[in-house]
Amino acid sequence: MLVTYLGPVVPGLTDPYVLSLGVRDIPLSCYLVEVSDEAGVEGKIQESDVLVVDEARALQHGDLALMDIEGQLRLFHCHRIGGSFRMIPAGGGQGVFAKQNDCRGVVIGHHRSTRITPSITNTVS
Repeated sequence: MLVTYLGPVVPGLTDPYVLSLGVRDIPLSCYLVEVSDEAGVEGKIQESDVLVVDEARALQHGDLALMDIEGQLRLFHCHRIGGSFRMIPAGGGQGVFAKQNDCRGVVIGHHRSTRITPSITNTVS
């Protein structure tokens, strides 16, 4: 599942938004990403959802994590197997084996977007 980098979490600037995601004590190693329309509108993670990612957090079994695959950030479910991890794409598909340093960050917060599309109205004078 493809995600788009939105930018770093900046204390004092993005904190109110991040706190609305249910995350407290945000480290400076965090950034925000938005889930692409590839995710669809069904399931736990949907298009336009915003995720808080901590790039300094250690990867653990059961985490949602980001990896850079061919220049694109993609979301994976992590399953620990011995000293490595089996990374299963969040949208389904074949998994890949990875090490801790292959991970670009662990998801620590999730916000369901309530994006409203403005309607266009015609006015007659």
